Order: sequence, then structure tokens, then C-alpha cells
Amino acid sequence: MKKQNSGLIINIGSITGAEGDGKGVDYATAKAGLMYGLTKSIAQFGAKYNVRCNCVSPGPVMTRPQMASMATLMGRAGEPQEIVDLCLFLASDKGQFINGENIMIDGGRNAMKREDKR
Repeated sequence: MKKQNSGLIINIGSITGAEGDGKGVDYATAKAGLMYGLTKSIAQFGAKYNVRCNCVSPGPVMTRPQMASMATLMGRAGEPQEIVDLCLFLASDKGQFINGENIMIDGGRNAMKREDKR
């Protein structure tokens, strides 16, 4: 990427990186570091080489049945294609000015009140 003077890195985060998880501390901690520290650091380092870095952080996605029971403001889990579509947008000409961002694609779960997430 440095030699080509262009590129895009898309990290995949998770709603769990924003919410935390008292049962799976390792997963939540790793995702939080990826979503905020690593993504921004790579964006800063890569900018001089025209290399962008963003993070896409899904909420519940219908990759397994348990995801359907997770609450979102939209009242449903996401479809895998919705995550793919966001990644394709970031890679397209229309997404070229987005760099160093963590983009939540979670049906509004991160905006919910804590008590409504149960």
C-alpha cells in the first residue's frame, strides 16, 4: 500500500467493544482497542501514504439464531449483506474522504438506554 501510495484497511469491530462484557472481558477489550486505538493510529500513520483505515462495528447480525433476540432501536438484527454494503461504500469513490472512523452499524443499539438492551 505504501509503495502504491493508496489503500484501505477495514477493521471489523463489534457493539461489544462499545458496550463491554463482564463475561467476555478479553473479546470486548480487543474489539475496543481495534475500534478506537488501532483504527485511528493506522489512519494517522497511513495518511501520508494515502492509505485510509476505518472500522465497521456491527451490532447483532443474523449470522446465528441468538442474534435475533438482541434488542435494537430498529427492532431487528442486521443482515450480513448490510455489513458488506457498508464496507463496499467505504471502498468506493464515494467513501474516499472517510478516514479514522469507527462506524457503528447496529440498528441503533448503541443509542439505546442500558435498561432497554435487556
